Amino acid sequence: MPPISSKTDRPKDKKGAMVRLTSYIIKYRVYLFAAVILGTAGNVAALVGPMIAGKAIDVISAGKGNVNFNKVMFYVVCLFIFYIISSVMTYILSTIMIKLGRKVANDMRKEVFAKLLKLPVSYFDNNQTGDIISRVSYDIDVINTSVSADVTQLITSIITIVGSFIMMFVISRKLIVVQLITLPASILYTRYMTKRTRPLFSARSKKYGQMNGFTEEMFTGQKTIAAYAKEDVMIKRFEKYNEAAADGYYNADYYGTIIGPSIGFINNFSLALIGVFGSLLYIACKGSLGQISSFILYSRKFSGPVNEVANMYNEILSALAAAERVFRLLDEEEETPDGREAKVLKEVKGEVLFENVTFGYEENETVINDFSLTVKPGKVVAIVGATGAGKTTLINLLMRFYDVDGGSIKIDGTDIREYTRDSLRNAFTMVLQDTWVFGGTIRENLVYGNENVTDDMLKEAVKACNLEYYINNMPEGYDTLIREGGNNISKGQKQLLTIARAMLINKHMLILDEATSNVDTRTEKEIENAMLKLMENKTCFVIAHRLSTIENADVILVLKDGVISEQGTHRELLEKGGMYYNMYISQYR
Repeated sequence: MPPISSKTDRPKDKKGAMVRLTSYIIKYRVYLFAAVILGTAGNVAALVGPMIAGKAIDVISAGKGNVNFNKVMFYVVCLFIFYIISSVMTYILSTIMIKLGRKVANDMRKEVFAKLLKLPVSYFDNNQTGDIISRVSYDIDVINTSVSADVTQLITSIITIVGSFIMMFVISRKLIVVQLITLPASILYTRYMTKRTRPLFSARSKKYGQMNGFTEEMFTGQKTIAAYAKEDVMIKRFEKYNEAAADGYYNADYYGTIIGPSIGFINNFSLALIGVFGSLLYIACKGSLGQISSFILYSRKFSGPVNEVANMYNEILSALAAAERVFRLLDEEEETPDGREAKVLKEVKGEVLFENVTFGYEENETVINDFSLTVKPGKVVAIVGATGAGKTTLINLLMRFYDVDGGSIKIDGTDIREYTRDSLRNAFTMVLQDTWVFGGTIRENLVYGNENVTDDMLKEAVKACNLEYYINNMPEGYDTLIREGGNNISKGQKQLLTIARAMLINKHMLILDEATSNVDTRTEKEIENAMLKLMENKTCFVIAHRLSTIENADVILVLKDGVISEQGTHRELLEKGGMYYNMYISQYR
């Protein structure tokens, strides 16, 4: 078996998470264009407000008895209308951005799922399942939320900042100098804090992935944990992962939330300066009260979005950290593509030749050493040996889940690396020890590998696998739903379903990896004829620990440290009195 690694991340992608995430958003430029138009219209409507309010103040400050209340009411009504327009535009903008976020997340999930199906088996051997699921679900959800809410805020904030600056410039060039004094301080402080906090958000996402990976493992092994009464031990171990995730969350959010109040303080200091100098200008008759009031309102509109952006900066950094993890997965190396001259494996005879095969999952750690074997078409080869001897590794190499480091494997005289992977793998039927059924009906699970199965073929396979009584007594028969993972049926029934599924797929070569490990001895004997029928006229590779199941094999290989220790028929190996003999006798003492 391949080694388990804790590696979860690769170096950061070169293009940068921000640029690549933007490319997903730009794909829906119609939504983005509509968002910009609506954001502009809504903000322009809102930006007119302070100017109207300033004019109303000038009318009111005309002095006792000189106030034109008709004008005041006109300005109030105008103000009311413009703010209603602004609110409606903002609502429509938010709706559009929610749709945009959903489409971006949908695209990313489809791309990530397609990527996962193209990755080599080694990726799944070296990464925790929970961490992979975390990237598909949690990380993309974070990105979705950010696109839906934060991008909307960014669009409106940019428009508001630019519009407010223009209006302040028109009202008073002197006061705008005061505003610009504190602006560089906000920019420099934000850049400084970004450099400190962004790595913290990346670490937070990684720790969440590790916690999810551990949780997934514990749920999978829940029965084992209960059987050994190790609940308290697992709770303590989970507490370590949970505490690390909580610390990561705290550290990231602590520094992230500092940014907003700090920027707010700088902007409030700027507002105080504007108030002081504005008062001096009014006293010196360099501006009206309405102009000073309008400038202060625009100053608030200018600094408000800056505060909002600063306050949501931790969310933006969290989204970028999540995007980095997703893009790292998308940048993983896929299986080596088939060569341009790769052949399609057709009219399979089933002759298999291992020539001086050498392989190791890690450098300088060889699992298979100079392995050579010739298998004639239609022969049954059984592979036995101690755990770690290399039995499953041979199957991994035969199916090209991994490629050999040295030597070659040939099928019908051609190196398997010269065949397309799809045609090579389609030449085999596999029944594994780790049974897999999916959420669906019994019928859908049985015909998974061959949708052209007739009812007669289905019933024959079910009867051969001793499943007829079980299925006929189910509420909906063949249409009975199996829950995801087959939680509502026994392991033995799952095993029998996978064997029946294999019988319905007519392939030229067969791999049985402990195919009856979850079946009791009596049932195993009952389906022995079905197994023999399944293996008829096929080149078969059988990995077995129950040696009674391979007594009729044409040749039995006894592996030790990746090499063939013994080879022969069941009777020949017993007569030798070697390693196979000792294994066989130990099972019947």
